[in-house]
Amino acid sequence: MGRAHLVWDWNGTLLNDLGLVVASTNVVFASVGGPLVTAEEHRLGFRRPISEYYADVLGRAVDADAFGSLDKIFHDAYRTGLTTCALAEDATTAMRSWTGTQSLLSMWFHDELVPAVETYGLTGMFSRVDGLRGTVGGDHKAAHLARHLDELGIPGSSVVLIGDSIDDADAAESVGATCVLYTGGFTDPARLRASGRPVADTLTEAVALAAR
Repeated sequence: MGRAHLVWDWNGTLLNDLGLVVASTNVVFASVGGPLVTAEEHRLGFRRPISEYYADVLGRAVDADAFGSLDKIFHDAYRTGLTTCALAEDATTAMRSWTGTQSLLSMWFHDELVPAVETYGLTGMFSRVDGLRGTVGGDHKAAHLARHLDELGIPGSSVVLIGDSIDDADAAESVGATCVLYTGGFTDPARLRASGRPVADTLTEAVALAAR
């Protein structure tokens, strides 16, 4: 196998939290008099940096200070509903079908990600778990992936990333890794397919593509 290590994305990939993310995003927009978005609209427009997505929906610039405040509102709302979220239907089966090593890289806060991994019964599944160490999220994933692989001591040429966004694919390519994009998350499937990267409708299919 040319690619021996698999990096998983968390939100929108292993964790089926699209409904909660859309609801929390609408709390953000409502707090500043913005419009509400449907899940379909969110999947069509969402991107990183998230401040640019917010600016598009709100029709005005969102600077760093404003985004910091909005990001806090988002995460406060998100935390209140997190216990309602389950793993993607075939997440465990997909993880167990991978024959190499695997790790988890999320843009969610590290000190909340680690206990969540334990809560969902995934302790011991990953050789490393990394979340966001900062206090404000929303940026691109590339630099975080580079640090993740440095800590693992694994070159990007040995890695496949499975995620649900174009930003995941861009991050993978920035370190010489490949990416399989999953249609069950935060991005409209047509957008994923239009990117020209491998696309899977289930995580089990994504792992099969990654293995090839």
